[in-house]
Amino acid sequence: MTDVRFRVLGTGAYVPERIVSNDEVGAPAGVDDEWITRKTGIRQRRWAADGQATSDLATAAGRAALKAAGITPEQLTVIAVATSTPDRPQPPTAAYVQHHLGAVGTAAFDVNAVCSGTVFALSSVAGTLVYRGGYALVIGADVYSRILNPADRKTVILFGDGAGAMVLGPTVPTGAGPIVRRVALHTFGDLTGLIRVPAGGSRMPLDKDGLDASLQYFAMDGREVRRFVMEQLPQLVKNFLHEAGVEAADISHFIPHQANGVMLDAVFEELHLPRATMHRTVETYGNTGAASIPITMDAAVRAGSFRPGELVLLAGFGGGMAASFALIEW
Repeated sequence: MTDVRFRVLGTGAYVPERIVSNDEVGAPAGVDDEWITRKTGIRQRRWAADGQATSDLATAAGRAALKAAGITPEQLTVIAVATSTPDRPQPPTAAYVQHHLGAVGTAAFDVNAVCSGTVFALSSVAGTLVYRGGYALVIGADVYSRILNPADRKTVILFGDGAGAMVLGPTVPTGAGPIVRRVALHTFGDLTGLIRVPAGGSRMPLDKDGLDASLQYFAMDGREVRRFVMEQLPQLVKNFLHEAGVEAADISHFIPHQANGVMLDAVFEELHLPRATMHRTVETYGNTGAASIPITMDAAVRAGSFRPGELVLLAGFGGGMAASFALIEW
C-alpha cells in the first residue's frame, strides 16, 4: 500500500477502426452471437489492422492524453507503457512510443503485469514525479488479437485491441485536477498457470513443435480465474479502502478491468459499494488487457461523469495472478 499524491492532468484513448462482431469472431470457435453475449456481455470489439502494432495504439492514446493535459512531449520526464503484447521482446515498446512522440530525453520503460499493468505502471512512476518533478505519461496498450487461437472459444471471444493513457503531474504548485491518493499492488505467484502464453520465452523458446501444438497462443483457465476474482477481489478492496481511511459508501465511481461483463456484474454485487456507479466499456470494446481501465476512465471523463470531490476506485486484476488498486479524488 502506497500513499502517492499526484494529479491526473489528462486522459486519452485509442481503439482501432476495425469492428469485429460476435458472429465473425465466434464462427471459427463454433459459437454464435447469442452465446457470446449471454456468457460475456460483449457485443463487439476492435482489432488492429495489419501492420498496426502496440506502440502505434499507445502513441495515439498518448497524444490524446497530452492534448487533454495541455502538455508537450518535451515536458515529459518519464513514459511507462503497461503491456503484455509488446512490439518485440526487446527493446521496450515505450522506447518506440518515446520516438514516435518526439519526447527526446525522456526515460521510457515497459511494465508487464498483464491486465493489472496500468495501475502497476502508475505506481512505478510515483518516485520519478516526487524526486525529479516534471510529468509522466502512463499508457496501457495491448494487441491481443495477434496471440489468440481462433478456435478457442474460451479466449478468442473476449479480447479486443486498444490503448488508454493518463498524464500525471505533481500536486505542487497546487492547481485543479484529480489527485491519485493511494495505490496498492498484489501478486499471487502460485497462480501463474491460470493465465499464460506457454511458449516464446526463455523457459520454452518457440520452435516448430511449439507452433504445431499452438503454444504461441494466449491460454486461460477461465473457471479458476473467475474463482480468483470472486474470492480475492472483495476482501482486497475492503482492505484497501480500510487502510486508505475510506468507507465503501464514500466511493462514487468504480472502474474495474473490463474482463467479462457477466463476471463484472457478479463481482460488483459482492463489493458492496452502495453509492458507486460501475463504468463499463466491455460491451463495445471487449477485454483490452492493460488498456481496459484507462480506456474506460477516459470514456467516463469525456462523458462528464465525475464531479469535484468524488472518489474513483480503479481495480485491475489479471495474469500473475495480480491485482492492483488506485484511489483518485476528483
